[in-house]
Amino acid sequence: MTQFAVSGQHYLFNVQTFASIVLSNGGEEYDYAFRDRTTRDVIEDVASGASELGVLVETTQTADDLEAAFAEVGLEFVELIQSTPRVAMPATHPLVNATSIELEQLDDYPYIYFEQEGDAPSFFAEEALADETRRKSIACTDRASLSELIVALNGYTITSGILVGISDGKGLATVALDTDVKLHLGYVQKKGAELSETAQKFVAKLETNLKRYAKF
Repeated sequence: MTQFAVSGQHYLFNVQTFASIVLSNGGEEYDYAFRDRTTRDVIEDVASGASELGVLVETTQTADDLEAAFAEVGLEFVELIQSTPRVAMPATHPLVNATSIELEQLDDYPYIYFEQEGDAPSFFAEEALADETRRKSIACTDRASLSELIVALNGYTITSGILVGISDGKGLATVALDTDVKLHLGYVQKKGAELSETAQKFVAKLETNLKRYAKF
């Protein structure tokens, strides 16, 4: 029986990649698990062996701290691609046709982001530039809720640009963010571990999807 578990931050490309692996593997019996987690829980899942892989994003601002957190529990980060942060907003937003956007231009709009644990360090944030001061902010824990809140409140979030555009998010669009910060998208695994055949397939498909849908 095929067994495979993956944890990840709240990205749609995780879901699409996972589903394609289940379909391609087929079989009369299998035991899979897909877990949307906070950053801390992704790390704990992989460190404990509950999940073989953990899909995460580092930024040029958080990489050093995250690498230290990974190493502390015996994990290593494998980068698949780099991309640039984008602003996800309603397709009807006044700034949606801009070539690029500066954070200051978004000051009047609510910032929607994924909540981490109360004692989590700032570098565990799933969004780039998360430590910037915002006048209006709303935390949520669910991917669908985040998209709905953005549309309902004319809000925004900072994303890889792959948060939307694969299977949902028809009401959302993304615009380049004017920043020098880069995103490093990849996964964590136990340091030195040999990946299972299914995990290897997942990683290969994940890289393909990232290259296909990433925006630069």
